[in-house]
Amino acid sequence: MWLLLLILIILLWVISVYNVIVAKRNNVDNAWAQIEVQLKRRHDLIPNLVKVAKGYLAYERETLENVIKARTQAMQAINIKDKETAENFLTSALRSLLFVVENYPDLKANQNMLKLQEEIISTENRIAFARQYYNDEVMRFNITIQQFPFCFVARMFCISKKELFKIEDSSQKEPPKVKL
Repeated sequence: MWLLLLILIILLWVISVYNVIVAKRNNVDNAWAQIEVQLKRRHDLIPNLVKVAKGYLAYERETLENVIKARTQAMQAINIKDKETAENFLTSALRSLLFVVENYPDLKANQNMLKLQEEIISTENRIAFARQYYNDEVMRFNITIQQFPFCFVARMFCISKKELFKIEDSSQKEPPKVKL
């Protein structure tokens, strides 16, 4: 009888701990989904930005092509590491485009371009906040599965750490600054 009660208590404890881990893992997945929403918004804005800039930047074709190429790579990236690399490349390409825009007064004054630049900057800020939220959730999850007694249940169910979303290039850690 006591043995059965002890087994039941242990089973309920394992279920409880497992449910905590699952809830935290779902928080991480939700945080990643929020990043993807903002990245999609960014990817949707880029064709409009390129379209407006194309007429003015006839001599800057390479810059526009780099932005388009970077967007394509970012949209095709599947795992976190590939997305991280592709999004860093896209951020760099966008910075180059916005820098080039500064050299074209007519383009810089174009209302559509001003609006798109505002949207891009706003989206970059949203992406930064979404990345921060994701990394916070990953940290909570990783701490949970490494702490006693949760680590036993995590190992039992082969639950492993999640990767943080990192930006390797320190110049890309801030959203682009545009002088209007």
